[in-house]
Amino acid sequence: MAHGWRMTGTLAAITPIALVACMASPGCTKPAAPAGHEIVEIDGRTFTLEVVADDETRTLGLGGRTEVAPDGGMLFSFPDSRLRQFIMRNCLVDIDIIFLDATGNITAMHHMPVEDPQTGDETDRAYEIRLKRYSSRFNARYAIELQGGMLENLDLRVEQTIDLPTKRLAEITR
Repeated sequence: MAHGWRMTGTLAAITPIALVACMASPGCTKPAAPAGHEIVEIDGRTFTLEVVADDETRTLGLGGRTEVAPDGGMLFSFPDSRLRQFIMRNCLVDIDIIFLDATGNITAMHHMPVEDPQTGDETDRAYEIRLKRYSSRFNARYAIELQGGMLENLDLRVEQTIDLPTKRLAEITR
């Protein structure tokens, strides 16, 4: 039994090295993302982002979710590049947002804290008017939402580039 344990320990120590070596070689492919997700590297950290690429899912966003995984979030893809504004509609957790132009350059970043929920006598229009707007500041085609506070842990700046699978996103965006 002890021999088997040592073997497993040895393999466990070798596996990360082999993975790093594989990822550095031209023929190696990175791990596949689950359906409907993309794996995106941001400041050396790997995030598995849920892709939202149509009006219905973009409007819903992270609304109603009670948590965002530390390595998770959403990647919003739009069919065009223009000035964008996001709000915290029905969001139950703080969110950080990164706006990006068509080439993946960061145009703006914001921490978006939870807003007071819609009251029973408040119309949908009144509720949306009350919510703070977070602007892309310049034309944006993509937005990434991460767990609230994540921007404090990442060394990002406006005009920095995040490598996005823009061709794949263009194929699925409506």
